[in-house]
Amino acid sequence: MTPPPDALARMLEQPFAAIADLIALHAASRADHPALLLDAGSMTFGELHARMDRVAAALQRDGVRPRDVVAISGANSIDYAVVFLGALRAGAAVAPIPQSTAPDALAAMVADSGATHVFADPAVATAVAPHRGRFTARLVGLDPADGPASLDDWLAAAPVQPRKVTVAGDWPFNVIYSSGTTGTPKGIVQSHAMRWTHVRRGASYGYGTDAVTLISTPLHSNTTLVSFLPALGLGGTVVLMAKFDAARYLEIAERRRVTHAMLVPVQYQRLLAHPAFDRHDLRAFRMKFSTSAPFPAALKAEVLARWPGGLIELYGMTEGGGTCMLVCHERPDKLHTVGQPVPEHDIRVIDEQGRELPRGEVGEIVGRSAGMMTGYHGKPEATSAAEWRDAEGRRYIRTGDLGHFDDDGFVVLLDRRKDMIISGGFNVYPSDLEAIVRSHPAVHEVAVVGVPSTQWGETPVAFVVPAKDATLDRDALRAWANERLGKLQRLADVRIVADLPRSHIGKVLKRELRARYASGSA
Repeated sequence: MTPPPDALARMLEQPFAAIADLIALHAASRADHPALLLDAGSMTFGELHARMDRVAAALQRDGVRPRDVVAISGANSIDYAVVFLGALRAGAAVAPIPQSTAPDALAAMVADSGATHVFADPAVATAVAPHRGRFTARLVGLDPADGPASLDDWLAAAPVQPRKVTVAGDWPFNVIYSSGTTGTPKGIVQSHAMRWTHVRRGASYGYGTDAVTLISTPLHSNTTLVSFLPALGLGGTVVLMAKFDAARYLEIAERRRVTHAMLVPVQYQRLLAHPAFDRHDLRAFRMKFSTSAPFPAALKAEVLARWPGGLIELYGMTEGGGTCMLVCHERPDKLHTVGQPVPEHDIRVIDEQGRELPRGEVGEIVGRSAGMMTGYHGKPEATSAAEWRDAEGRRYIRTGDLGHFDDDGFVVLLDRRKDMIISGGFNVYPSDLEAIVRSHPAVHEVAVVGVPSTQWGETPVAFVVPAKDATLDRDALRAWANERLGKLQRLADVRIVADLPRSHIGKVLKRELRARYASGSA
């Protein structure tokens, strides 16, 4: 039965609906419209809906109940997306685990999640095999060539109708293992209601049935899901890249007439630096997004100048809490900020004692919204430590970031609280030092960390990646920077490195830089 023309609009008016039901709606009304593309492969909404049914029915056949957890680990693929969405149709929560995780840690995450099944691509399946005894989940291969445990062999036979599951908004949607920059993985439980809010607001960013969204960040990342789910849920086409490559990205964006993208700052940097960037026709772009890592003001300005379409920076955490948004193309005068709190999100700034601070004073940023995590999976003490409550007892999520509100109510980020350097009793913010060093014409990238000092307690050290074909003398660069820095900010050392260690989503891992310096390997 074909749904009425306004069925999608009516569904989006509801306080809550399941994303899997949106896919069913598109399959009924636009079965032949492409939903997923990857290289030479494609899947229409009709095909996606049918294969999701086969995944859901197979999970139910295996005894998976609503709110159980299913794990997935592998590179971006159409089958990865199908299993994710099919598990949701069965009412299960998904634990998408980074495939780049060390095998023993990956096995530990699967065990911690309590997953009944783990779907793995060939590389992950091979890597985790020696650690198979650490978890009880059934292992299913995502690649059809995996043998008797392959996805095609495991799926329920077509056609099939899984048992209908009525999903509630407070049910867990996913358990994301986000080690961030601390190195301690914690399963962040997010609800269906949170993801529904992302889909509903997607229409205001131009997502829709005629949109084409290019996904080049991994599907296990919250960064990706913030774009992937509205793009698909609102009936558009999602083009997947198994691995980011600047040249291929630009070719795909032009050929597919891509309208939307979510990229982390280092990807913008690499794309704009590609020698063929300005030769590609990117005029189809409506909106580009960025999140997950600091986005330098100069880089935002360059994106605005050279790349058609709007640019929005989103600041928030996988744990949820408050989100800030900077609509860069509307406020080019505020590129040094991360924007203002989005509607119905409450952002505060608190001091070390948990007291709220007035506008202009620096403290830790905390946030509250309907998009807060339920908690860390199986870790009530860690959940409690991540929370702050106001005088009325309302719950906020602590970000660990230091910043302040400017006179116009825009949030200015300084640094991670744990990365702030206390030198001689004074607070030194690495971002201030990085901005100065980055302005040197021979510097491509820089990260500043604090290292122990017998004289000052801590002192700043800069790790610098030279610009292409540039030659840098560390002592000369240190002298140049210190001439421009305040007395309390001066660099104790500069180390020239080939690259900076990053997480899977592009965050600089400053803990690794501190460890390198301490060991003398930097």
